[in-house]
Formats: sequence, structure tokens, C-alpha cells
Amino acid sequence: MSTHVTDKRAEGADPRRWKALALLCAAFFMAILDSSIVLVALPSIDAELGFSAGDLQWVMSAYLLTFGGLLLLGGRTADLFGRRRVFLAGTGLFALASLGAGLAGSAGMLVAARAIQGIAAAVMTPTAMSLLMTTFPEGAERNKALGIWTATGAIGGTAGWLVGGPITDGLGWEWIFFINVPVAAGVAALAPRLIRESRAAVTERRLDLAGGFTITAALVALVYAVVQAPEVGWGDPQTLGLFALAGVLTAAFVAVEARSPAPLAPLHVFRSRALVGGNLVLFALGMLAFGVPFVLTQYGQEVLGWTPIVFGLAFVISPALAAVASAVGQRVATGAGPRPVAIVGLILAGVSCVLFSQVSATGSYVGDVLPGLLLLGLGIGSTYVAGSIASLTGVAETEAGLAAGLSNASFQIGAAVGVAIASSVAVAGAHGEATAAALTDGHRSAFAVAIIFAVVGVAAAALLLGKREPAVVADAEPVAA
Repeated sequence: MSTHVTDKRAEGADPRRWKALALLCAAFFMAILDSSIVLVALPSIDAELGFSAGDLQWVMSAYLLTFGGLLLLGGRTADLFGRRRVFLAGTGLFALASLGAGLAGSAGMLVAARAIQGIAAAVMTPTAMSLLMTTFPEGAERNKALGIWTATGAIGGTAGWLVGGPITDGLGWEWIFFINVPVAAGVAALAPRLIRESRAAVTERRLDLAGGFTITAALVALVYAVVQAPEVGWGDPQTLGLFALAGVLTAAFVAVEARSPAPLAPLHVFRSRALVGGNLVLFALGMLAFGVPFVLTQYGQEVLGWTPIVFGLAFVISPALAAVASAVGQRVATGAGPRPVAIVGLILAGVSCVLFSQVSATGSYVGDVLPGLLLLGLGIGSTYVAGSIASLTGVAETEAGLAAGLSNASFQIGAAVGVAIASSVAVAGAHGEATAAALTDGHRSAFAVAIIFAVVGVAAAALLLGKREPAVVADAEPVAA
């Protein structure tokens, strides 16, 4: 063990750790907000830039493809080449891409800028979480930090509905991107002062390009398949072929990693039941946390006649309760382990889907929406913190970025799958009609299918999240500040 590490541990915890956490959460909030705020502005973007029929979805899909596909590679890059350095690079690229998106004068320019934003988010987000892991040692303080991180994500994921409408109506759609620039600049300016540099203690810093290519291509094929499936059909040769390609590439990735002297994702990490279970829980939660609100906004605006601003105000109770549940959940998970927290949270989310599946074409906020929103917020907050704790438990510091990339990828890909399934079921359930009754039938069908998402998550938590596994401690390589 190096003298540097010994002295650092003897001195106690980093006194700047909570300020560093605030900075990391600001970056996380920005990345999550940008995935939801765009939805509100899509009609205005389409009116000005004139997208071709069916192409408007790429404003969302370009971001989702690169974000979900590159998360694993982004997290591992941070481990090898310096987490703070890579975090700064991702933050800077996100600011430039946001500026480019706001200045885009054509549909192609905007989609390209959104793809670059996704690349930046894939670098910035897992790196921020791995910095959280190396700043807070495993135990009560890390769990508390993860509770705050979870609350940030819950608020960021739904704040777009609330602020996107006023920004788009008052300043123009460009400003949903411009607002990222000063935030990212502030994060980049403060990061060197508040965040210590760290990297994995390895003798050779070589990135596994073959592994990176195969797993990234597999994730892109998977995400592209689920994004396109509602339009071309789940049984279409394109969809089935992309799923098959994703499977073949995943098998190739496993073969590459088994033989690589410096693997991108050492296969031994998947021996951890907690890590595998935590990622499955996060995948199921991603399907719920994005699929259900996506259908809810269609129900609120198409059936109940709400404006985007009204929907945002109506929905705000859910992230507020998610923040509360994440704080309570991290305390319970610290003492009792993440399994009971994840199971209870997913059951609450599942019951919310049962309630939503009973909505009516002449429904009301208090009678049809509010009860489900209360349970959904509690379920999302508690499950996210439990899944995050489980997926990061027992991970060596040398693999912090890898674990963070896996957990973020599980959640984001789950979100893509959930939205695609919920959207296609809602469309099929409406039988091609646009009446309030037909649309409501489709929404009810989508909510009913979402119950299965919760069941899958409960099964994963019950079978794989057992007793807490001990942490694997590894020395961090000394790095000059």
C-alpha cells in the first residue's frame, strides 16, 4: 500500500466531499433533465425546423442511442485515465453540444448535436457516479450520498415537464439547450477545486477497444431495435434482426473479454449476485420510471385536455415523494440491506400501475391520477437507491467506473425498452381510433403491461439480492493534484 493512500485514510474523510457531491449531482441533474425537457418542446422544434414525417423522434432517439450505447465504455475510460479528467472532458463536450443544439438551423444539425450530447452524457454520468464511489467509502455515508443522488435523478427526470413548457413558450425551444451551457461551465470551473483525481491502480493503461466496440455495438443495436419497434412492428424482420445482432455481439463481447489481457469489463464482476441483481432491478425500474410517465402524459394531454404546464404541476408530487423515499430507503438499506427496500418499492410501483390501469375517459386528477402518482413516486425513489446500492456493493475501487457505467446503462436501456413497449401497446390498444374512449383503452392496456415490469424487478430482487457482500478494497494509485 502506498504511503499516499495510508496518509489519506489516516487523515479521515475528505472535508470537501459533500460540496463535491453537490457538484456531481448538478452534472447528473443536467444530463437527466435534458432527456425529458425535450419532449415538451418537440412540437415547436418541428414547426421551425420542418422534420420529415416520422423523423422527429430522432431528436430523442439520437441522444438515447449514444447515451445508452457508450455508458460502459465511458465509465471504464474514467477508471483508466483519471476520473476527474474524464469528467471534465465530458462536461465540456456536453456544454459545446448543447450550444450547437441551440444554434442548429436544420433538422440534421440538431440530430447530430443531440447525438454528441448523448456521447458527452455517457462519459459524464458514470464518471460522476464513480467519483461519488471513490469520494465516499462503502457504508452509511455512501448510502446517504446515493440517496441524495437518487433524489436528484428523480427530480431531474420530471422537472423537464414543469420547466420545459414555460421556457419554450417564453424564450423559445433553443433555450432548453442554452441553459446547459452556464451550468456545465460552472461545474467545470469548480471541479478541480472540489474533486480529487483518482484512477485505477493498474500497471498498463490500455483501453480494450475490441471489447468496447462489440458491447457498444450490441447496446446500440438493442436500443435502436426498441426505439424503432413501435413504428415498424415488434415482429418485423428489422426488429428481429437487430435483436439477433445484439445477441451475437454480446456473445462476441464475452469471448473477447475472456481472452483480453486488459478487459473492458472483467467477467469476474458478474459473479457478484448483488451487482447482477442490482442491475436487473435498475433495468426493471427504468422501464417503469419512463414507460409509465410517458403514457401518463399522453393520457393527461390527449384525454383530459391538460396543457404541458398543467401536467408538470400535476406530476410534481411524484418526484417530491421520490426524494423522500430515497432518503428513507437509504437508511433502511444501510441496516437491513437493499433487498427489502427494492421489493417494497417495486410492489408500490406495481400497485400504482394497477390503479392507473383503471383510468377512465372522463376521469379527474384526484380520482384517477393522484393515488397512482403517490405510490409511483414512493416506489421509484426507494427502488432506485436500493438498486444503486446493490449494484455498487463489493466493487473494487479499480472498477468503480465500470460498475457505475453498468448501473447507468441498465437504467437507461430499461427506460428505452419501457417507453417502446408502453408506446406500442398504447397504440395497439387504441385500434387506430383517436376518440377519448379508444385512447383511454390503449393507455389502460399500457399501464396493465407495466405491471409485468414491476413483477420482473421483484423477482430479481428476491432471488439475487441476499445478504450484503463485503467490499473489495483496492488501493488507489497516487495522483498529483
